[in-house]
Amino acid sequence: MDLHSLKELVAIDSPSGFTHKAAEYIFNKLTEYGCSPTMTNKGAVKCAFSSNPTLGIAGHIDTLGAVVKEINSDGTLRISKVGGLSLNACEGAYCKIYTLDDHIYTGTFLLDNPAIHVNKALTKPERTTENMHVRLDELVDCTQDVERLGIAVGDFICFEVKYEELPSGFIRSRFMDNKAGCFVLLELAKELAGKDVPVELFFSNYEEVGHGAATGFADSLEELLVIDMGVVGDGCTGKETHCSICAKDSSGPYDYLMRKTLTLLAQKNSIPHKVDVYPYYGSDGSAALRAGCNFRVGLIGPGVSASHGTERTHKQGIKATIDLCMAYIGYRFV
Repeated sequence: MDLHSLKELVAIDSPSGFTHKAAEYIFNKLTEYGCSPTMTNKGAVKCAFSSNPTLGIAGHIDTLGAVVKEINSDGTLRISKVGGLSLNACEGAYCKIYTLDDHIYTGTFLLDNPAIHVNKALTKPERTTENMHVRLDELVDCTQDVERLGIAVGDFICFEVKYEELPSGFIRSRFMDNKAGCFVLLELAKELAGKDVPVELFFSNYEEVGHGAATGFADSLEELLVIDMGVVGDGCTGKETHCSICAKDSSGPYDYLMRKTLTLLAQKNSIPHKVDVYPYYGSDGSAALRAGCNFRVGLIGPGVSASHGTERTHKQGIKATIDLCMAYIGYRFV
């Protein structure tokens, strides 16, 4: 399995609200595969393989990030989080600041007074947006210095991804949630290109802030299969080498018959899988159901460790998710 497109996609900064470059990449990839993608008015990418698709398969291209909230008097930046960003996991991370005139500046996200040699209480404070800042890699000492660079309130701040593929098959990087799920959809597009099958792929762009898949689907959809990260952690059985099947998350249970079918197909086809309940989780499926979409929803995805931090998944978990998607398509339409 060639992960080149995953590496390229992860490298494209795309926090919610700043996804146009990632959407363009997805659009071009689908076109390269011989598909006919379209863009919704909201900026999501969709691709149908028949005129009246009944099964949607969705993943989200948007990630966590931040925007400039305030320019401090010493030339540092306060941030406002985009999505459920873990400040602890981002402490010390390099970042980029994108200005409205298309300049990119670099910086580091730090606790205030971050030098251990002058701050004996460095490890004690809770990390909050009020006591952390971005240190710019520019000669700035005051608010006016920063403003002269063109940096302003609202500019997007994007954190380094640190992508690595390891000989063991692990992929460690920020934003496997949900760039790994988008890679699954791209692999499905390769398989389905040129075939007449009632499937629509949907790459949403506002999932991390709660309304990604609230609209934009074909009216003919009967089911939506969401591909998002599978939780790995205490109280869950999910593994990075497996495809996770979500029975319930914080928004409630997913469609029982879809979950049952997915589980039986995984068993029948010897696809490594785990079924779990996610206590602190929502998805594009949650957004679609809250918006009143009249279709059934299921949720699966490769197991991802350290969610919303420096995440890690495995080639086997990604392959298992692709295999289960193809088994479900075969069950529905062959």
